[in-house]
Amino acid sequence: MTKLLEREFVVERTILIAVISQKQDERQVLEYLDELEFLAETAGAVTVKRFTQKVEYPNPRTYVGTGKLEEIKQYIIEHEIKLVIFDDELSPSQLRNIERELECKILDRTNLILDIFAARAQTAYAKTQVELAQYQYLLPRLTGMWTHLERQKGGIGMRGPGETEIETDRRIIRDKISKLKEQLIKVDKQMATQRKTRGAMVRVALVGYTNVGKSTIMNLLSKSEVLAENKLFATLDTTVRKVVFENVPFLLSDTVGFIRKLPHQLVESFKSTLDEVREADLLLHIVDISHPNFEEQINVVSNTLNEIGASDKDVMLIFNKIDAFSYVKKDDDDLSPKEKTNFSLEELQSSWIAKENTPCIFISAKKKDNLEEFKEFLYNKIKDVQAQRYPFNDLLY
Repeated sequence: MTKLLEREFVVERTILIAVISQKQDERQVLEYLDELEFLAETAGAVTVKRFTQKVEYPNPRTYVGTGKLEEIKQYIIEHEIKLVIFDDELSPSQLRNIERELECKILDRTNLILDIFAARAQTAYAKTQVELAQYQYLLPRLTGMWTHLERQKGGIGMRGPGETEIETDRRIIRDKISKLKEQLIKVDKQMATQRKTRGAMVRVALVGYTNVGKSTIMNLLSKSEVLAENKLFATLDTTVRKVVFENVPFLLSDTVGFIRKLPHQLVESFKSTLDEVREADLLLHIVDISHPNFEEQINVVSNTLNEIGASDKDVMLIFNKIDAFSYVKKDDDDLSPKEKTNFSLEELQSSWIAKENTPCIFISAKKKDNLEEFKEFLYNKIKDVQAQRYPFNDLLY
């Protein structure tokens, strides 16, 4: 019997908790919770209940108020819940206080994302990056962390550094962090050398929010077999393929997806992986046009690109999943202003989106709609970059 069959897979039941504050209105919070539920599902948990509370700002001691915390505790006891996930990053003191009150496993959004990354990492390089981010997250949370749990049982939030490391003192954890950073520096130098040996071909990088279809587009353009599935963070390791359109070769790379509230530790750890983005000649920013808040996702990606030092790159917006796009048509006698959900795809194409300085195109990677138009658009763009780099080499074309 294989190891996979020998492992007992247990789906954990969880509840989700968020606050509606001055910084987040109710609509945003509900959408964030939808995303948090998808994250939990990706990690292997099923959500059975959501709790929200309207407050001016999160309680500095317990995130939610004492009354709401007692309500949550009663639900946990009555329904035998073993896992609770909070939509924001909890401070070390909040984590300790909440664990003391609820007496179950507590994860915040950051820890959940780190856990998914730990499960998804395939190469030694990606595993080292995730392990570094995990230790950086754990360092200020060592005191009393999960002291009531039998950590060896595993489960969501328990991948990566084990019980021995958790219980060691801060000096040993800092030493471990230093060693991991040294390992990454060595690999970074090797990868930088590899990038230099690729020659002067035009380099194109796929970027975008997680689960927008980057890997599917990568497979279509490069005819490769990059993992593409309807889960968050299906791709962690950067994949680079040589692609030739007619007589023009270029390098195409697929990178890790971005997400709201992306843990700072991960951004820092994966900056080296994202060198493919920083050194690219052209970025294809893939957007899920069927998502109700695709504009906010565009902003999240733009802000992250700015954070990693890639905001000055030439960008093409590729609006994907037009096959899943839907809208609510307004009645002719309805004189109220149009909401975002009332615009048809044709209206969006001719609206401010298409009139932005950033070039854009609308496709369906799944149905291959407008794929040839997309390829021609990309081909001409790559030719322009090539012509600027080699202005006297007309024989290329």
